[in-house]
Amino acid sequence: MTAPTTIDTIRTDHYLVPLPVPLEDSMHGKMTHFEVVTATVTDSDGASGTGYTYTCGINGGAVADTLRREMAPHILGRDPGLIEAIWKDLWWHCHYGGRGGPTVLALSALDMALWDLKAIRAGMPLWRLLGGYDPRVPCYMGGVDLHLAPQALVEQTHRNFEAGHRHIKIKCGRDRLREDVARMDAMREAFGPDMPLMTDANMKYTVDEAIRAARAFRDFDLTWFEEPIPPDHPAGHARILTEGGIPIATGENLRSPWEFKTLIDSGGVSFPEPDVTNCGGVTAFMKIARLAEAHHLPVTSHGAHDITVHLLAACPNRSYMETHSFGLDRYVEIPLTVTEGHVTAPETPGHGIVFDRDRLEPLRV
Repeated sequence: MTAPTTIDTIRTDHYLVPLPVPLEDSMHGKMTHFEVVTATVTDSDGASGTGYTYTCGINGGAVADTLRREMAPHILGRDPGLIEAIWKDLWWHCHYGGRGGPTVLALSALDMALWDLKAIRAGMPLWRLLGGYDPRVPCYMGGVDLHLAPQALVEQTHRNFEAGHRHIKIKCGRDRLREDVARMDAMREAFGPDMPLMTDANMKYTVDEAIRAARAFRDFDLTWFEEPIPPDHPAGHARILTEGGIPIATGENLRSPWEFKTLIDSGGVSFPEPDVTNCGGVTAFMKIARLAEAHHLPVTSHGAHDITVHLLAACPNRSYMETHSFGLDRYVEIPLTVTEGHVTAPETPGHGIVFDRDRLEPLRV
């Protein structure tokens, strides 16, 4: 019996990427750049896997430093196939000074790289390695568009339809609730009552404000009302869901399976929404999805569609996947294609994301 391979090197790269156009939501304000931090794990046979995480332009340096200084030296020489053991070890190794925040983003990127490597060595696409369900995943376009007037929002949606989308999410959280209502009214007038439509407040409201907003949005038959309040108030989410009367999606700012358990146990979420780049990686995302399934809840996702398509393709309880790359599609060799509101997970070994390093190099931090 041959000895298992070991982790030989871990390379970390950090880039500051300009957005094609500035984006704006209710709490983060105007965004002109985002950061990408990649982790590349190479084993003793020379095989490599890649993972990544991203920020809205802040804290990428802390993520990169955590990967380079705290995590990489701790797992060099380990068997890269023992992903659960590595995940648990790194969680507790970094726990006291970093339960959440940049530490979990770093862990997410590294965990993703290990799963990519494992799938490549197995000669399987990641979604099949994870169990396989259906490679054709329904998706929605997650717009960052709070600044757009109703007509501009409708025009943007027509362009998204031309690009293959059929399900749309818009931002809410303007200072005047009637302006959010006017935007939704314009969308329903232009695209009819049957188009799946979601809205996202990015944690703008208090509980009472969110209930008032939810009641104002009822007539638009929304698929969900996303992140009405910060994620730290499970009981508040339960009130909004009960008293507001429309489904709630949230979770993109939760950082572990245990935080999702607390939220689900509160009865405050209809669509748990992990982000593989900040919840702890593939390992954590799949546990969250199974936790949701055990509670008869459909799981959705936030961001990182090029990797998430594999994860939801392995989930029988998946709902819609967010297609939202912050413009990262310009820096990968083969971007995903949306067709009639669906994305199909690739059959290439691993997750299939290949970064255009030549194009990224001028953006290195």
